[in-house]
Amino acid sequence: MSTPFDLVVWDFDGVLNANIVDGRFVWVDQIEADLGVNRERFQNFVFRSGLIHDVVAGRRDLLEVVADWITRERLKIDADAFLDYWFEHDALPDPQVIDWLKGYGGRSVIGTNNEARRAAYIENQMGFGAHVEAVFASGRMKVAKPDQAFFEQIETWSGTSGDKILLVDDTLKNIEAAQAKGWQGLYFTPETRNHLPALLGLEV
Repeated sequence: MSTPFDLVVWDFDGVLNANIVDGRFVWVDQIEADLGVNRERFQNFVFRSGLIHDVVAGRRDLLEVVADWITRERLKIDADAFLDYWFEHDALPDPQVIDWLKGYGGRSVIGTNNEARRAAYIENQMGFGAHVEAVFASGRMKVAKPDQAFFEQIETWSGTSGDKILLVDDTLKNIEAAQAKGWQGLYFTPETRNHLPALLGLEV
């Protein structure tokens, strides 16, 4: 079967996983009711402090960061249990996009800004490892999008030229960085998502 691209690189959060609404991760909405954890204090510590950038780039271990925060907050929850809650409630796969992934006849990988622990969860517990050739996660690669080195690693691994690679991503700066590398890109939004099947050559 002829396919329009040699490789499609699928972003995870916001594309294959419908867990972002109006720029926020919706799993955080319930942590106060479910766990007694102050949502704003958690987001300030992990996300707004910039710590998440070190975690995503593989410079800090997410479990250690969460354990430090739990200690500071004097919370009565185990760090491993908190990560289990996080990963489970942050797993909101988009059935339509996953159908497009499965229906595409060519090579596909996931290219995501995620640390190693969640990357393994995506592969194994969520089952995405069975649907793609590889999961390229920033925490494992030690570099995150939109750094050019992120795209370089995937391109080198693929053995194909950038103009035959498509990135599907919900962050515009990532699309622009990939295009600067010579890749093709679809900026995935509620308005553009329905362009994807035709771009992939899928019958609708």
